[in-house]
This record gives sequence, C-alpha cells and structure tokens, in this order.
Amino acid sequence: MATQHRYSIGIHGGAGNRPTPPAKARLIRESLKTILEEGGARLAAGATALDTVVHCTRLLEDDPLYNAGYGSVPNSAGRFELEACVMEGRTLKAGAVTYVEYIRNPVELARQIMEQTPHVMLAGHGAGDFAATNGIATASQSYFQEGWSKYGKAENNGYGTVGAVARDCAGNLAAATSTGGQKGKRPGRVGDSPLVGAGTYADNAGCAVSCTGWGEDFIRTALAAYLDFLIAHQGLEAHTAARIAIEYLVAKINGNGGFILVDKTGSIATAQSSAYLHCGWIEHGAEPKTARHASLQIARDKR
Repeated sequence: MATQHRYSIGIHGGAGNRPTPPAKARLIRESLKTILEEGGARLAAGATALDTVVHCTRLLEDDPLYNAGYGSVPNSAGRFELEACVMEGRTLKAGAVTYVEYIRNPVELARQIMEQTPHVMLAGHGAGDFAATNGIATASQSYFQEGWSKYGKAENNGYGTVGAVARDCAGNLAAATSTGGQKGKRPGRVGDSPLVGAGTYADNAGCAVSCTGWGEDFIRTALAAYLDFLIAHQGLEAHTAARIAIEYLVAKINGNGGFILVDKTGSIATAQSSAYLHCGWIEHGAEPKTARHASLQIARDKR
C-alpha cells in the first residue's frame, strides 16, 4: 500500500519494432538499472520529483545507447534536431524545447524555460538564444554525430526516446521526455515528446506519464492527457487506465509505441503496442526492476 512517505520512479529508453541486438539490450538494462538506483536514492533522500526526473533524463541523454541527447538520430538532411519537455504535477507548470541543434541536454533547457519564462515552449534560434543567456551547455553537431556513430548508425536504429516519471516523498508528481525524433524526419518536424498532453504530462490529481514511439500517433490521440483523464476524472487505477489507453491507441489509429506512468498513489504501469519497450521502475520504494517489454502489450495490425 502506498503511503505519503513512499517514492516511486519509472524510466524508459524507447519503444520500437526492430530487434535490439542482445549485447546492446544487455547494456540498456544495465544502464536503466544504474540510473534507476541513482534516481531512487535521490528520492529517498528527499529530492523532489521534478529534480529527479530531470536528473535521470539528463543521464539518459548522455548515454549513446538512446535516441536522445548524445545518441540522437539525424534528420533527412543529416542534421540533429532535439526536443524535450518537463512538467510538474502540483501546479501543472511545464517547459519544452524543440528544433534545437546545439543543446547538449535539452531537458535542462526545458526546465529553465518552465522556471525562468512565462512560456511553455521555445523553438530553434529563439531557444538557442535563451540557452546562451542562461548558462545551458551547448554541443556541436559533430558531438551528436559521434554519439550516433557509436550505436545507432551501425544498427540503423530509429527509436530510443527517453523519459522519466516520479512521485516523491511529498506526493508530488513530475515527468520528463527527451528525443532526437524520427530517423530521417523532415527538417523542422515536431514530435510528441515536447508537446504537453501528447508525449508528456504530469498532474498530482492523476498521473505523470512519458510516451515513446511514433510521435504522430501520440499527438493525434493526446494520449498522455487521456491517461491522466482516465485516472483523475474516471477514477481508474494505473493498470486499468494503461490498458484502456493502449487499446484506444491501437483501435483508433493502429498507433505504434508505449509509455510508462506513475499515478497519484505511486503505482507504476507500462503498456506498449510496439515490439519492445525498454523500461524500468522502482515502485513504492521497492527494489529496481528492468524489462524489455511492458507489463501489457496490445498487438497492432501489421499490414
């Protein structure tokens, strides 16, 4: 039974349909476990959910195993355009960034936008100008090319969006998501990850959720907000809401991807319609668990 003093955290390293080579899958599980343990230790020591999801997402961005930050995939012009979003559930404050090419950790910039401006999202050069005046670390395109070359290029990988959700010891929720987007996307394309209610959402009355997969599917169904609606307004528990939402995603548009969420009680739920979802969680302060598949998988029409 969740109590006010129990924390929960969930992270994911992306969903997709291409087989993950066994050696890389092992590295991903080891990475997720290490980051989970660090996030759990922070929450146990009293860190906020917001601090924790930003910290864990930054660690995921720095790991070339994932399509975010250092390991981001290139667009059709061979350039790297990154996106991220953070949201905290107590006030519904959010910050997001899209179409940035020189930001080392987009999740850090998203948080600064949330805390230092009256806006939710900044894009492109405007986001870069704001970063330059707020001490946000930058990186060259060659930095992202280097990360992409380590794993993604060799394996033609196009998935791997990262995210984190948490409930802290005070009962507050937060979510963060970061990505390099679809491999070969048109320049300027915006996915679901930086869009509040599509790929990222947090609401203390409902849940915190981070999505991954084919972004357009999550945008068209507003899936993150739909999950919160099911919990906050329909009174469903986490696993029931996850089942209904993933079934809706598939039934409505044959949607491709998955998500991880933590509800207001600290319960963790995962679901997917893709072939895999690399994820891990600590529920109510228990031992960390990692998995290559969500607890619930709904088959898509493969035609």
